Amino acid sequence: MRLLPIFCRRFAVLLTAGLAVLPMALAQQTPPRIGYIYPAGGRQGTTFEVVVGGQNLNGVTNIFVTGSGVRATVIEQKRTLTPKETKDLREQMEQLQDKKQATIKPTGKPGTNTTQRTTFTADDEKLLVEIRRKLAKFGRRPANPSLGEFVTLQITLAPTATTGTREIRLATERGLSNPLVFCIGQLPEFTKPEAKHEEELRYRNEPRGAVPATETSITMPAIVNGQILPGGVDRYHFPARRGQQVVVVVSARQLIPYLADAVPGWFQVTMALYDSGGHELDYADHYRFQPDPVLYCEIPKDGEYTVEVRDSLYRGREDFVYRLALGELPFITGIFPLGIQTGQTNTVTLRGGNLPVTQLTFDAKDKLPGTYPIVVRNTEWISNVMPFVVDELPDCFEKEPNNKPDSAQRVILPIVINGRIDPASDTDVFCFAGRAGQQLVAEVRARRLNSPLDSVLKLTDAAGNQLAFNDDFEDKGAGLTTHHADSYLNATLPADGTYFIFLSDAQHKGGSDYTYRLRLSAPRPGFELRVVPASVNARPGGSASVTIYALRRDGFTNEIAIALKDAPAGFRLANTSLITTQEQLKLTLNVPSKPLPEPITLNFEGRAVVQGQEVAHIAVPAEDMMQAFLYRHLVPVKEMKVAVTVPPPPRPTPKIISATPIEIPPGGTGNVRISFPANTPAGKIQFELNEAPDGITLQSFAPGRDGMELVLRSDAQKVKPGQKGRVTVRAWVEKTPAPNKQLIPIESVPAIQIEISPP
Repeated sequence: MRLLPIFCRRFAVLLTAGLAVLPMALAQQTPPRIGYIYPAGGRQGTTFEVVVGGQNLNGVTNIFVTGSGVRATVIEQKRTLTPKETKDLREQMEQLQDKKQATIKPTGKPGTNTTQRTTFTADDEKLLVEIRRKLAKFGRRPANPSLGEFVTLQITLAPTATTGTREIRLATERGLSNPLVFCIGQLPEFTKPEAKHEEELRYRNEPRGAVPATETSITMPAIVNGQILPGGVDRYHFPARRGQQVVVVVSARQLIPYLADAVPGWFQVTMALYDSGGHELDYADHYRFQPDPVLYCEIPKDGEYTVEVRDSLYRGREDFVYRLALGELPFITGIFPLGIQTGQTNTVTLRGGNLPVTQLTFDAKDKLPGTYPIVVRNTEWISNVMPFVVDELPDCFEKEPNNKPDSAQRVILPIVINGRIDPASDTDVFCFAGRAGQQLVAEVRARRLNSPLDSVLKLTDAAGNQLAFNDDFEDKGAGLTTHHADSYLNATLPADGTYFIFLSDAQHKGGSDYTYRLRLSAPRPGFELRVVPASVNARPGGSASVTIYALRRDGFTNEIAIALKDAPAGFRLANTSLITTQEQLKLTLNVPSKPLPEPITLNFEGRAVVQGQEVAHIAVPAEDMMQAFLYRHLVPVKEMKVAVTVPPPPRPTPKIISATPIEIPPGGTGNVRISFPANTPAGKIQFELNEAPDGITLQSFAPGRDGMELVLRSDAQKVKPGQKGRVTVRAWVEKTPAPNKQLIPIESVPAIQIEISPP
């Protein structure tokens, strides 16, 4: 932990903009970045406030939300308070608290009833609440500097707004921010009161359990929004009746997939369910292979129950945000089969809790190949989503017994087999006739379709000789997957004859939900595309760099030509192809010569010849995210947005025009003249002595010859003749046009060298 030097002193001076001697301090061109949104969602038909934390968020000019039915406006923009500002607010809060406690104060001689009434007004109470709010939100330096600026938004969701995930972007004069997930739900919502940051800091280095838990009472069904700070534990109390099938589902990693500077790379939630006597009924720190946990419990008796939420390592930070859904909610744990052939209709069996049906019919007669959502509604509540595949290849069902080569299920290629590994010791064996030189691809899709199966594939000949084996195969298109548990092998058959495919679970687990789709076919070459970043900023007439990633399937190596799809006039690409086995290519995107009133959605298309036919695919926008300092993932998002805006001019740099070092006698003063370029913004200019030797303070600040003049004073009791040091000053412009407050930073004044002269 880095400690601040004890000689650090800060002093603030406020000055009106009428001095007209400082330049307009405009932001550098690092784009804004959103680190978290809290709360990370809301209910249809409601209006509420959210705080967006991140970096370079000052001066928000617009808010963009994917989809319809959402209206958002800026209420307040704020940065982390300086230590001086925090100290002043705390002193003011203490004065108000003392005034409130002294509303009726005994006076006069002992034994008399004489009293003197002080006046603590409604305005005083309002000010006290506002100071507490500011200190709670902005009164400490964040553990991560990238979370040091805040924007408060008011969001209104239409009653008809579609439920599910959206994405929010902020626009400032620096450009367009990255997108971050925002959820729209249908359940009543509770939002945990904002954390008291100063109390959390007090316990940061204390042992586990030292931080008082947050206790909140709620009613089912509900969605609870929470935030975990260091050592924090949240407990939610709710009444329940005997026999209720209560489901508790947490979304945390689904909101912020990867944290670059945290191990394992996300907020790892743990949940526990307790009865009124404090006995633990259930516990979860994950759900199958997904980090976000799920609890499912039948309530044993009427009474009050408690759900406890915390981080598995008692970590915490502002971006440890979660949404917890609680109630007799429909929850699908598995479906079978996991897919169907195009043009067919089939019955899908559902497993889970609180489900209104256990079967539904899926009609793929008019559906193109792809992945489709399966959901059910229990009275008025909608379940979680399960993916369901529609494929062109013929499919069939696995038939038991087929655990050994002598009972292997015979299939004719090409085929997709829908099956289960059940029980845990199960191995499914399939046999087929092959020819010498024939290429075979065997691919399992299970983990990518929310099945817990960790598959293993083995190919043998009729004599039992192993020809190929695979456990895990990385699919770079699965951006949220960190354990690539699906298997894939590509082999050339050595001779005519019978061959066997063995499929089992690597961890020797199994059950009704351990479902899979096994493709056995010749290679089906193809590709998918990803384009990053998802938010692009460029100057009018300029250019920006984007990267196209090619996800090649089954050995596909043909050239892929990249072009813009239905782009507005003025947008064009400088280089437009991926060749042979390239997996990525940087492209230069040229933009129109005039600024655009708002960001536009841009699509990139890739075209290639696949097995004699031209195939086109739209590149999926994605964010290139880092996990735990090392691993990188392409996480798909809904849209790629491009902003073409006029950038602000470079930030001017102040200069010291006095001779240095500045000589200051003990107990006396020394003057420093600083020059600034012209063009001062309207508003209040605030300066702060950022760092100085012990005994040196900033006495005053005023316009002077050729610029501004600072007066530094020394304390004769704390300085000595001949002592040398340096002073640094920070400055910013506070603009207050209605309804928003903007704080525009000014480049720090160069370090001022000082020397204590003889008296």
